[in-house]
Amino acid sequence: MPPDAEQLKARAIEEVEAQRDALIDLSLRIHDNPETGFQETNACAWLCAYLRDRGFSVEQPFCDLATAFRATAGDEKPRVAFMAEYDALAGLGHACGHNIIAAASTGAAAAVKRVLAETGGGIAAIGTPAEEVYGGKAIMAGRGAFDGLDAAMLVHPGSRNAALTAALACATLTVEYFGKEAHAASRPEAGVNALDALVFGYNAVAALRQHIRDTARVHGIISDGGQMPNVVPNHSAAVFLVRAEDEAYLEDLKRRVVACFEAGATATGARLEYRWDDVQYAPLRANRALAAAFRRNMASLGRETTEPANPRALGSTDVGNVSVLVPTIHPSIALARDVNIHTADFARLAASEAGHRALLDAAKALATTAVDVLVDGELRERMWQEFRSGPPAGET
Repeated sequence: MPPDAEQLKARAIEEVEAQRDALIDLSLRIHDNPETGFQETNACAWLCAYLRDRGFSVEQPFCDLATAFRATAGDEKPRVAFMAEYDALAGLGHACGHNIIAAASTGAAAAVKRVLAETGGGIAAIGTPAEEVYGGKAIMAGRGAFDGLDAAMLVHPGSRNAALTAALACATLTVEYFGKEAHAASRPEAGVNALDALVFGYNAVAALRQHIRDTARVHGIISDGGQMPNVVPNHSAAVFLVRAEDEAYLEDLKRRVVACFEAGATATGARLEYRWDDVQYAPLRANRALAAAFRRNMASLGRETTEPANPRALGSTDVGNVSVLVPTIHPSIALARDVNIHTADFARLAASEAGHRALLDAAKALATTAVDVLVDGELRERMWQEFRSGPPAGET
């Protein structure tokens, strides 16, 4: 590594500190104005303005998505991208802390720009809407948003500091049953109960769960169970998520889940219609060489990371769809040890002093890791060698 790398990192950290108040304000504005997937008009505008004011060239809309953007500086290789997420959860606001992700990635990009003349290469802040439900990055990946990069990264707030994380492949299934309405008391025999069909299918899925791998997940909600209790429901609907560690097992599990819902139709005579979403989340393939650099930079900030050698995949993220294209990491940073994401408590925490500290440390760790990638050719070679060789033995 060139002898001035640590000096360049120190200057990048100084730039994050210089942005401290502005980044916290940006995070709080996004937090206090939650917008769900593909509706993030304000968040997108604020992030783009922040980056324009700091000399970035901004494309918005981007990839034919109204609330996506790409802000770039430098036009040489290597190229590093910071991914920004800023969508909220319906009813819970920023209970996943995407306000912190957005501000940290934006702050990291601005910090690295300060030293880009000396590191060489180029950087991008890529605004990626609709992570929670619609898989914005998967759509953008298919449209070339991540082509030509040497690394892509973001930091997700959570309950622990970890450089290496995993995530499950995920597919979304919508099912509908069509029956025949009738008076539920005077002429029930004249009806075909679409809700009964769905309950049969729901319970069949529940029975299936004990016979699938312990790393897989199937869960969902009934979105329509009828309108009146004295009318045999002629329509019912549900949305389910099916998750697995690898895409081959996911495809097998999808087939088995559909069979459960087909059983409901057979049992009741209701007609089943189902559809899989076009967008499917790929399993996250975290780059260990890049994660090791991030781990060292987190330690230099006083945040020791703790994760097993082969972390267990739990949730899902569309960052997985990026990780199959370019060396990628999706590390986590602790806001508190005992608060789970996707809760009202975590939403409050995302706007707290602990959230602000995590935001600033995440921006610093991202920025210093990007400096490593830009100046260290040996690190880039290790990253790409690992990427091209596929996952280590024992991983999917």
